[in-house]
Amino acid sequence: MPILNFGSLNIDHVYRVDSFVQPGETKHSKAYMVNSGGKGLNQSIAAAKAGGQVLHAGLVGRDGSFLVEKLQAAGVDTALMQASDEVSGHAIIQVADSGQNCILLYGGTNQLLTESYVESALSAFGGEGLVLLQNETNLTALIIQKAAEKGLKVAFNAAPYSDAVNSYPINLLDWLIVNEVEAAGILGADADEQLLPRLAERYPRAGILLTLGSAGARCCQNGHFASIGSCAVQAVDTTAAGDTFTGYFLQGILQGSGTAEALRLATAAAALCVQRPGAADSIPNRAEVEQALNEGALRVPEVQEW
Repeated sequence: MPILNFGSLNIDHVYRVDSFVQPGETKHSKAYMVNSGGKGLNQSIAAAKAGGQVLHAGLVGRDGSFLVEKLQAAGVDTALMQASDEVSGHAIIQVADSGQNCILLYGGTNQLLTESYVESALSAFGGEGLVLLQNETNLTALIIQKAAEKGLKVAFNAAPYSDAVNSYPINLLDWLIVNEVEAAGILGADADEQLLPRLAERYPRAGILLTLGSAGARCCQNGHFASIGSCAVQAVDTTAAGDTFTGYFLQGILQGSGTAEALRLATAAAALCVQRPGAADSIPNRAEVEQALNEGALRVPEVQEW
């Protein structure tokens, strides 16, 4: 089943620091890189590298031709993308020696989608497949509504969280993908052990994937719950780990692997990702993931189901 990703494209300006800059502080960075990024681009690449047929939809700015080339090199179909004279989205990323990151976003062309463009991309995609979205572009609610009206499956990664998410037609989703902060924001509650069951109760139509960083992930679909821990690895850069997990998980589900196997593959892929610097460039392909699993280079925890 193909994926149409109305996804963000960002130029990532990455600064390596010993620790994050504090208010009022000026410090030297230890290194600087310019990378391809954006949650949309990362998730398209991850799903394609996992073996999926992925079409990316969106606008790219006058400074972003290399972002399109990056998608194409990973096997993503970019025929639906349009060029703009405006600047592309970009991100200022600090990566600390701990491997953690903090990110400041500027929307750029990610915020310039039009209703006519959305209609034409959906029409070109056809009547079967999954539409994937993140919260880094405009018209998200409209795309969810129109995709559902066409009978397409819809997955939404509510990242980064904003109050606007609560106005989206989440009840129409087939998959809602959140971390603890995003889940708590949607529920209007503090993060606790009941986030997943409460989301599942509120949105019974949707499968819920709750990512927990180094604590692994949990999901629920049709009353069936599953959870997995994370691999014990030394993290170098966590920038694209969540996007890698999302792309691999969704592709696993779409190809019929089942929840447990989709969680297992996604966990292994994310574990390889965090051991490499960069965003899109750190995402492993399916052969690398399977080799690491087959050779025992990664010890993936058992999936618990109930």
